[in-house]
Amino acid sequence: MNTISISRRNFAQLLGAAAAATLVRPEFSFAKQPEHVAATAGVVRLSANENPYGPSPKALQAITDSFGLACRYPDEHNSILIDKLAKLNAVSHDQILLGDGSSEILKLCAETFTGKERGTLVAADPTFEAILEQASANGAEVVKVPLTSSFAHDLPKMGAAAQRGLIYVCNPNNPTASITPNDQLRDFITKTPRATMILVDEAYFHYADSPDYESVIPLVKDNSNLIVARTFSKVYGMAGLRCGYCVAQKETIERMRPYQMWDSVNIMALAAASASLDDPDQVPNGQRLNKEVKEFTVGQLDKMGYKTIPSQANFIMIDCKRPVVPLIKAMKERGIQVGRLFPALSNHMRLTIGKKSEMETFLAAFNAVMT
Repeated sequence: MNTISISRRNFAQLLGAAAAATLVRPEFSFAKQPEHVAATAGVVRLSANENPYGPSPKALQAITDSFGLACRYPDEHNSILIDKLAKLNAVSHDQILLGDGSSEILKLCAETFTGKERGTLVAADPTFEAILEQASANGAEVVKVPLTSSFAHDLPKMGAAAQRGLIYVCNPNNPTASITPNDQLRDFITKTPRATMILVDEAYFHYADSPDYESVIPLVKDNSNLIVARTFSKVYGMAGLRCGYCVAQKETIERMRPYQMWDSVNIMALAAASASLDDPDQVPNGQRLNKEVKEFTVGQLDKMGYKTIPSQANFIMIDCKRPVVPLIKAMKERGIQVGRLFPALSNHMRLTIGKKSEMETFLAAFNAVMT
């Protein structure tokens, strides 16, 4: 059997090469199934709301520095990251629970708070579907409430549909990139009975710049039924490393913990996440680049006569004025992967904002497909 020995120096060189490829070869991309597909040469992937600029250089260095610790369990790094996150969010250490991406947090919430005996899951339609599938697999009734005409969560109807269990609010929402105004959400959280849990998914928090948007983490202090999920997959560029967390009251965290596998976040992801928090440039650079390219893309689409839902995230939702499934297929045939179908908005195409060169490639293909 052939084996390959990789030293820390060689590993760093491999990472450097990957980072360079990200910068100069936007047609190469990497992700997981099922929404994502294997890396393919010549493909522009704008389908999974990833950050095309990748992790912080500090994060890449932290990975190489932790390479020799792969034989150790990640307890110490786990604690270091929790301490940093607690300080960042002005909460205590025991109010943070880490996860294998925020996807694990959503799964834990479905397992802990929904089911035949625990209650229903109430969510918007459309929204990120993973937690709906997990709650359904857990035996829970899943209630979908259509978004409002402004693509906000219809909180009064969601509250009325809740029977104990869990209400899921993705804000900014995926796939619409729209927000639910902070005054409405704050009032809803305050008035919801404590027997009903509320999970606010803030995966795209860093991209939202509307004066009507703010994080609800400060509300955790006075609301025992509130859980707020965050991820390092988006603005921190760590989708492939898998690291996320939630903020909640200590008692809520303790209810979730028994459903979690031990050491679910690996040591390299922990080290990279911790280093990312120490990089003062990662977030503002990601915000700036995303905004510049998004404005360019929306402007070009507008010139073509296609409107988008106002976006507060790193993706947009385009009204294609016709069924989107054939368009998704046509774009794929041209080497461009866009978002999947969301049945509640069957004429809309979800499009991740990539680098400008990638968006120029998309725009040329989109124009050809639509004419």
